[in-house]
Amino acid sequence: MDWQTFAEASGYRQTPRYDETVRYAKQLAEASSLLKCVSFGKSGEGRELPLLIAASDDAFTPRSARERNKAVVLIQACIHSGEPDGKDAGLALLRDIAVTKLHPHLLNNVIVLFIPIYNADGHERVSPYNRINQQGPDEMGWRGTTTNQNLNRDYMKVDTPETQAWLSLWNHWQPDLFIDCHVTDGADYGSIVTYHFEHHQGIAPSVLAWEREVIQEKVARETQAAGTPISWYLEFIDNRDLKQGMRDFNGSPRFSTGYVPLRNRPAILIETHMLKDYRLRVLGTYDFLRFTLEEVDRDPLRLINAGRMADAKTTSDGNRFDAGHQYPLRFELTDQARPFDLNAVESVTAMSEISGDLWVDFKSQPLKLTVPMYDTFRVTAAVAPPLFYIVPPQWKEVIDVLKAHGLELNRSVSAETVEVESYRFTDVTWASRPFEGRFLTSAKAELIRQKRTFPSGSVLVPLGQPGAKVAINLLEPEAPDSLLVWSFFSAIFEEKEYGEDYILEKLARQMLAESPELQQEFNQALTEPSFASDPRRRLEFFYGRSPYWDPHLNLYPIGRITRPVTFEVEKSI
Repeated sequence: MDWQTFAEASGYRQTPRYDETVRYAKQLAEASSLLKCVSFGKSGEGRELPLLIAASDDAFTPRSARERNKAVVLIQACIHSGEPDGKDAGLALLRDIAVTKLHPHLLNNVIVLFIPIYNADGHERVSPYNRINQQGPDEMGWRGTTTNQNLNRDYMKVDTPETQAWLSLWNHWQPDLFIDCHVTDGADYGSIVTYHFEHHQGIAPSVLAWEREVIQEKVARETQAAGTPISWYLEFIDNRDLKQGMRDFNGSPRFSTGYVPLRNRPAILIETHMLKDYRLRVLGTYDFLRFTLEEVDRDPLRLINAGRMADAKTTSDGNRFDAGHQYPLRFELTDQARPFDLNAVESVTAMSEISGDLWVDFKSQPLKLTVPMYDTFRVTAAVAPPLFYIVPPQWKEVIDVLKAHGLELNRSVSAETVEVESYRFTDVTWASRPFEGRFLTSAKAELIRQKRTFPSGSVLVPLGQPGAKVAINLLEPEAPDSLLVWSFFSAIFEEKEYGEDYILEKLARQMLAESPELQQEFNQALTEPSFASDPRRRLEFFYGRSPYWDPHLNLYPIGRITRPVTFEVEKSI
């Protein structure tokens, strides 16, 4: 049989459709005992989500991987289906490992899980016009799903069946390394492949050390030496003036390579350059993947132990409460820059009669520049994690998300009264337009302590577990992709009872007559013009200080337990 991929046979002018991709994957599996082709779930439209498993010694299960100290590497393509480079590179690489046997040794100590098409429905929305910024192939799929969801923004909120399936796959296999294959947008420059991994203070030190020493110091250099110009991922301050330099990218947990570090595993982003020839992009991705597998196969225990060390540290930290231990939630770039050697191309900038602004016309002549790279982050929000979170059972959608992430959850068998920390919110606002189908919430959070009674069936989330960072980022309101930010708790901000003005007028007079201190507080409030000119706010000043006010309004329903508890629970629900 001719084992050319569809892309190779077309001279890299085309990429295969869904049916052709699955057919080729199954043919590879039928031809080699080193491969299995399975489905790990279904898309929104009901398409099977294909997964190729590559393993020697018949090690096709997570148990086999653990027993034989084989590192599990999950490679993902077509989360944005208009960016198919990883699909065509991965199919060719697995062919050369398992069928043509050019690189069979890469499975000596490695198991490869390969998702050739993650966004299966968007993959079939084919057009030559789906990616205006991208040169080739002739036609490609669409960025979002057919419900217009970007799967690479769904890793925390889990709104799609694809993400639910992906998390089940992750929880089953617990991979040691994750690689996500993309194509850039942005400026023109000389590199064909760029790569990235998160490197802020929230990354486990053992994981970050492995990424720097193996990916940055070895794989990137080997890819360059093989003939593919490669660079760190480039986001320019101004595409019209590359000399201003780059701001590094911090991917929050909504992104794949921001989420996986919460699971204490290395996550590598590949971004090929959209303006480069499709053949060179696919071959560059092939080389990066091949050299990564070479390095992992050479020393699998180093990778495995990096994750194990991170898991142990996360679990140990979660088994004790220390008010002085601050877990970082949000980050921002500092103004600290370092010199960066950029392989640019010459360009001309001119005033446009079309836009009325400057526009840039990139040329083909190479240009060497040394520019500033801003890539040092500082923490802007942090929290002392509790021992447990407790979630009342009526917040079923929240509990379902926690389950989907594979967290250890325990359910109380009776009502329990317990002292908790929680939050009361002020200055609550919502985005003016939807983002990924939701109106994002912003609020100021005040930490409070109180006794609450939680109903039978409430869910305890212990932080003495490897997935603790996921729980913290879901349930701490200030986290960038918390469930509060994603508007899972919008109902707590709705006032259900109100006071008629004439009733509140009487209440206010009675309260003022009984409290000279309240009169002073009211007089002070009247010095603010916007308050003094708003009759309703003036009346609500008294309503909010009366026993009629709803104490649950703007109150976070989730509790933070900072002391050991002796609940009777049903474990691991």
